[in-house]
Amino acid sequence: MQIGELARTTSTKVETIRFYEKIGLLPKPSRTSGNYRDYGSDHLARLSFVRRARGLGFRLDQVRELLPLSDDQNRSCSAVDIVARAHLARIDQKIADLRVLRYELDELISHCRKGAISDCRIIEALGPPNEAGY
Repeated sequence: MQIGELARTTSTKVETIRFYEKIGLLPKPSRTSGNYRDYGSDHLARLSFVRRARGLGFRLDQVRELLPLSDDQNRSCSAVDIVARAHLARIDQKIADLRVLRYELDELISHCRKGAISDCRIIEALGPPNEAGY
């Protein structure tokens, strides 16, 4: 299949497929006699794997680590578990950070007096610190 069909089948932009080839996540395809890229079922499976991993938030370096593990079907999955647990810990930290951020923003909004911008606590908090610490 040509790159456009692979892109449509996997809901991936052509530029992304080329980028994945460039960085080695996707092997270079063979070429047709007309010099078009010719992708096979292995490319489709690998790109689908990469897309799903990216959809779950795995970074490119983590995907690069998972790909060879997925190729060795007889290997213990403990290495995969380590990568996945590290990713989960990063997600948990992001959630904790977002909760703090949400609390801070909620506090600012709750102090809104709905007056003039010159008295706006949110705008004040976004500016340089003052005596009140905001």
